[in-house]
Amino acid sequence: MANNGKHLPAEERRAVIVETVLSLSAEGNPSEITTAAIAERMNLTQGALFRHFPSKDAVWSAVMEWVAERLLSLVERSVKKAASPLSGLEAAFLANVHFVAEHPGAPRILFSELQRTGGSPARDIARSLMKRYAERLCLLVEEGKQRGEIRRDVPSEAAALLFIGVVQGLALQSLLAGDAKNILREAPGAFEIFRRGIEEVKCP
Repeated sequence: MANNGKHLPAEERRAVIVETVLSLSAEGNPSEITTAAIAERMNLTQGALFRHFPSKDAVWSAVMEWVAERLLSLVERSVKKAASPLSGLEAAFLANVHFVAEHPGAPRILFSELQRTGGSPARDIARSLMKRYAERLCLLVEEGKQRGEIRRDVPSEAAALLFIGVVQGLALQSLLAGDAKNILREAPGAFEIFRRGIEEVKCP
């Protein structure tokens, strides 16, 4: 677990630090997490923590890089298994909500970084994640139009932003409810509403 950080190789120790930040973020406001709290959870000194990351910003950057890499990879794998663009959108949606349910600290950190007024490396990574995610969704929507699954009058960028907004809304509701698994129960119905708004209706 994340609280057993002693006597690990450097790469594994950094991974445990990232895991610890995600765990602490699931329990409270990420902006209030200190390096002292991270070290305490891991039974380390702050000095030991800083041997792996030179600053708190470096820790947060590593966490955001982990979130971006895992989420985008998970979504891409799910899309590749889908039989069509529309089913690919559904697969991406469900993959995303499962990621949120398994890592409830991830959306907390993402929201926290995106709301920052000042710049930071972690915020830049968060913004890049959202941009790359939206671009991938746009490609799916465009492909869906070409294959007659999605209406040609649907703006691809708006559809992508709506998709992301629905996931973020579900994540926020789960956070407010204090139930990380709530998003899994609400996701199928939410995607069905999204799907009905963009799909091409075939005449009988």
